[in-house]
Amino acid sequence: MEKQKIKFYGDPVLRKKCQKVEKIDQSVREFAREMLKTMYQEEGVGLAAPQIGDTRRIIVVDIGQGPLSLVNPEIISKSLSKEKEYEGCLSLPSLNLKIKRSKEVILEGYLLEKEQKVQIKAKGLLARDFQHEIDHLSGVLMIDHVSPLKKIRAIKKLKKFLKKYQV
Repeated sequence: MEKQKIKFYGDPVLRKKCQKVEKIDQSVREFAREMLKTMYQEEGVGLAAPQIGDTRRIIVVDIGQGPLSLVNPEIISKSLSKEKEYEGCLSLPSLNLKIKRSKEVILEGYLLEKEQKVQIKAKGLLARDFQHEIDHLSGVLMIDHVSPLKKIRAIKKLKKFLKKYQV
């Protein structure tokens, strides 16, 4: 199984709204394993399908507590309490931006590791990671959560980095 290539800012797939997975079969399980392998090799804590060019609603995360592979994840509840913390993104290399997100979320989706539909209550880094990856499934990037001026600066820095390293 070969590592998948990360799609970077500017690739149209990152702005697409992902489609619900209708059937969870061996190909979906294999794809999630490929996503995990890629995420670990790139030293990320999360990865969404569009980041490797696929438009299915699949995410993988591991904040150090073991991998979670979720199909058709949806955030069904968010706490009103929010915090601003730094985030990075494999598709936006060189950027670390302070993003305001809910401190706690409840996520619903099909957990491949348990082979069943689950609800997960998450807080802290896991809640942040879920929100970040599920944003990707809607074509939303972390730069969309900052002020217009910060967004312009971030895009300029990102384009310079991508050009310099010919990514």
